[in-house]
Amino acid sequence: MRTILASLVDGPVDELLPLRTLLDGLGRSMFGMLLFIATLPAFLPVPGVAGALSGPLVSLVGLQLVLGLRRPWLPGFVATRGPRRGTLARFEHRISPWLLRLEHLVRPRLAALIDHRAATMFTGVLLVLLGLLLALPIPFTNYVFGVLLLAYALALLERDGALLLLSWGAGIAAIVIFGVTGGTLAAVATEWLDRLF
Repeated sequence: MRTILASLVDGPVDELLPLRTLLDGLGRSMFGMLLFIATLPAFLPVPGVAGALSGPLVSLVGLQLVLGLRRPWLPGFVATRGPRRGTLARFEHRISPWLLRLEHLVRPRLAALIDHRAATMFTGVLLVLLGLLLALPIPFTNYVFGVLLLAYALALLERDGALLLLSWGAGIAAIVIFGVTGGTLAAVATEWLDRLF
């Protein structure tokens, strides 16, 4: 992950990095990279806006995992957009020390869990729900969901099944605490059903 980021931030700071370009050549790690990029807006210090940007993208990644797509699909207007190199460089500067520490812990293991169809679908379902919660104006949760989603992204990027298991547990806990217990998900589901019928 550090190697990928270092290669991306090398260049003119004002240059736009389209998402399509960021995903090229990543093979099976494309979903992890897309999730990583989708999570970045969650760390913007702008209440309401951060989750509104990040949440739908995270849910889109999750939905594609549920459907079993081999590579990420992005609408044209999303694929041609992306962060500026300078923005990515600032984020890389902040997160690089943490990634350096994590390199000793995060590594390819239990790869069968990453590749198993049922596990991929389960990961997708959790990401859809977490993306939905991130998009909602729940106070003081952007960073919580952001860190959790980065763990999912790292698990997919580094093909670490053990980290994915931990992320599942944390994701289920977050969904129960912020979504089910508070009735947030039920309220949103009811609102959607009312609009449909």
